[in-house]
Amino acid sequence: MKIYKNLVNSIAITLSEIFKNNKHADKAIETLFKKNPQWGSRDRRFVAEGVYDIVRNYRWYSSLAESENNFWFITGVWLVVKQIEIPDWPEFMHLDRTYILKRSHEKNISPAILQSYPDWLWHLAEQELGEDKWLVESTAMNQQAQVYLRVNTLKSTPEKLISELKNEGIEASVDESLPTVITLSKRTNVFKSKAFKNGCFEVQDKGSQAIGAFLNPLPGELVIDTCAGAGGKSLHLAALMNNKGKVVSLDIEAWKLEELKRRAKRAGAFNIESQLIDGAKTISKYNRKADKLLLDVPCSGLGVLKRNPDTKWKLSPESLMQTKQTQKHILSEYSQMLKIGGEMVYSTCSILPSENQNQVQDFLINNNKFELILDKTIFPNEGGDGFYMAKLKRVN
Repeated sequence: MKIYKNLVNSIAITLSEIFKNNKHADKAIETLFKKNPQWGSRDRRFVAEGVYDIVRNYRWYSSLAESENNFWFITGVWLVVKQIEIPDWPEFMHLDRTYILKRSHEKNISPAILQSYPDWLWHLAEQELGEDKWLVESTAMNQQAQVYLRVNTLKSTPEKLISELKNEGIEASVDESLPTVITLSKRTNVFKSKAFKNGCFEVQDKGSQAIGAFLNPLPGELVIDTCAGAGGKSLHLAALMNNKGKVVSLDIEAWKLEELKRRAKRAGAFNIESQLIDGAKTISKYNRKADKLLLDVPCSGLGVLKRNPDTKWKLSPESLMQTKQTQKHILSEYSQMLKIGGEMVYSTCSILPSENQNQVQDFLINNNKFELILDKTIFPNEGGDGFYMAKLKRVN
């Protein structure tokens, strides 16, 4: 495989943007591709896969490179480990292929380095999940994410969607986890497909889809999605309700709600009403009115590292502590919007008990108006992303 200097340079520059300028990996790559519209699919794939693989395994590759900020050299180490021929470039003059490969096969390497996690996060996850369970999950989260689609049942069916995609050269199959889950056979840009433009599906992990099904909203109900963001779960709720009743999608970011409106129009989801959160006024407005309530709270994002591998390098003990306080606040305050007899789901895209079961138990200890019906954790080693969900009922 012949490689070109501009592509390798682009990988190194993008790594610098991520690790030095704190850019999110997906946004950094998106910006890079916009600046290089002449690249073909092969070039784009080489750069994107290179960046993501190095970010996932950054501590491992930088350890082999014996440098944390020489991104050209780290990229060269990646080429060596991937058995890609190293060009005779000045930047790789001191790259010792034999030495690197020898070190890559050493047996006494710390698992935190080998799996590429910060020490503080590695030890925390070991304490919360146990050494064996964490080793399994940390390894699983270093794999490339599978692409899952959610069939928009307002416009299509699994069988119809699979047929339409096949006609456009996209192979897909039904996943057995949920009736709406479709799995792509290989990664491809589905956003250019007619089926997507016609609103027949959304790209959504199967674990994320499980949350909407877990809440089980019924046609005619008032359902509130308190942390709606750009509306992936709100769109699913609307489809589950067959456009009957109302989904109130709340968020603190106006631009996210604008994106939700655009997506809802494409999906034909006409029972969604988006509203900007206005603190206590919003809570008071819907006090004891919701039949169903979704609290998909901000979290560490530890369960979705397959998709956002740079998250583990941007997290800190301080930011995690602050996030847990936010979770506690949302659970305590926004739960007031649920009517007596109604049900709510508290969910995160984390696998840490301190963000999940512990938060729910603390809430129940301090609030006798609710009881736990059921909770479950979906782990990354099961194929998709990692999620936690707990269903609670308001009893008085």
